Amino acid sequence: MSNINMQAEKTPMPSQEPDVRRTNFKEVALGYTEEQAINEARRCLNCKNPRCVTGCPVGIPIPDFIAKVAAGDFKAAFEIVSNANALPRISGRVCPQENQCEGKCVRGIKGEPVAIGRLERFVSDWAADHGIDTMKAAPKNGHKAAIIGSGPAGLTCAGELARKGFEVTVFEAFHKEGGVLVYGIPEFRLPKAIVAKEVEGLKELGVEFRTDMVIGKVATIPELLKDGYETVFIASGAGLPMFMNIPGLGHVGVYSANEYLTRINLMKAYDPNSETPILRGKKAVIVGGGNVAMDAARCARRMGSESHIVYRRGEKELPARREEVEHAKEEGIIFDLLTNPVAIKGDDKGRVSAVTCVKMELGEPDASGRRRPVEIKGSEFDIPCDLVIMALGTRPNPMSTEGTVIAKTKKGCVQADEDTLATSIPGVFAGGDAATGAATVILAMGAGKKAAASMAEYMLNKK
Repeated sequence: MSNINMQAEKTPMPSQEPDVRRTNFKEVALGYTEEQAINEARRCLNCKNPRCVTGCPVGIPIPDFIAKVAAGDFKAAFEIVSNANALPRISGRVCPQENQCEGKCVRGIKGEPVAIGRLERFVSDWAADHGIDTMKAAPKNGHKAAIIGSGPAGLTCAGELARKGFEVTVFEAFHKEGGVLVYGIPEFRLPKAIVAKEVEGLKELGVEFRTDMVIGKVATIPELLKDGYETVFIASGAGLPMFMNIPGLGHVGVYSANEYLTRINLMKAYDPNSETPILRGKKAVIVGGGNVAMDAARCARRMGSESHIVYRRGEKELPARREEVEHAKEEGIIFDLLTNPVAIKGDDKGRVSAVTCVKMELGEPDASGRRRPVEIKGSEFDIPCDLVIMALGTRPNPMSTEGTVIAKTKKGCVQADEDTLATSIPGVFAGGDAATGAATVILAMGAGKKAAASMAEYMLNKK
């Protein structure tokens, strides 16, 4: 007990200064030193009934790995983490721990919870820096599986199956592996070299990646099943953007957040030497209040725009991670809250010139439990701008299931059993955003892990 650190606040994470980082796309958070990691790990009380574990979608034995960090045994800590989580360098950076493991930490009752995510990132970065890799593949067992999509669900599933000796092929629609990890999350939150390293590790395990493969067009799921694949996992994500039904969406300078972030993240539009076209606006309006909205606003800021977040509820209701909101504020993002767009205006050349908005007030709670925003009559005003980014969420693209009669939900998601992720087609499983709608990276990883177990059982026991 004498080694327990009872400081109420988390050990601060070193980061780039705001006035520096808003001019570059380098990673904002710089990671703990060994001393800082040990100091933070010693804040863990090593509870007999650790509630933090129940909040982890991939089931990391959190107190066990933190105890190893506290003792300075970083290799053992990494082995514990990586046995449960195939992508710890990624989840340690982008997982919303405050709503999951850290949200259940007892240290958070009278202070701040233990910085579990920062410690997960530390041990996985430490292992990468020291050339330590615990992923080993069992001998090949002759069974073949296909995975549609190389995002977090697909990569996790591939890793789990490859470790068990299955032959795995991942089909990716884009020209580069990684899915939303490479097209949706900015470099300053998740360096693409880390994603590439994780993909390379899977290739070393024997996973085959086939890019530029749009399943549903180039090949269909039934064709994959006829082509020797015994089982298929649909992990194609939710890449179809949603828009508001307001006038002016056709003006030049209106982007979906998906397109804007893809041009920047995957196609390197921020690089002056890139051939990818993108509008470098003087003033950007980003509509939405989630993590994607924060990412888009912070990217636009780095591209030279004055960036405004326009969100119809208040700050308390913002769905984005608190850390992302704070980082955005530090970088000079302007928050126009309780504000809702009703039209986009254009100039005589059809280019965006302003967003017409109305002010809102919060009324009674709606079905989500949040207070419903209500328009204040006569409050209409314009925000002059030349760039509008719609960050209103996404839904699954139906393309990957073309050629099938697979059952879907009313929202267009693939219908999958909650426990096994089995779909209405024998041998076909679905998980992550393709089955749930847009959610988090770590939930998709949890689905990938669950799918791998179901697929393995199916292949080994089918008659």
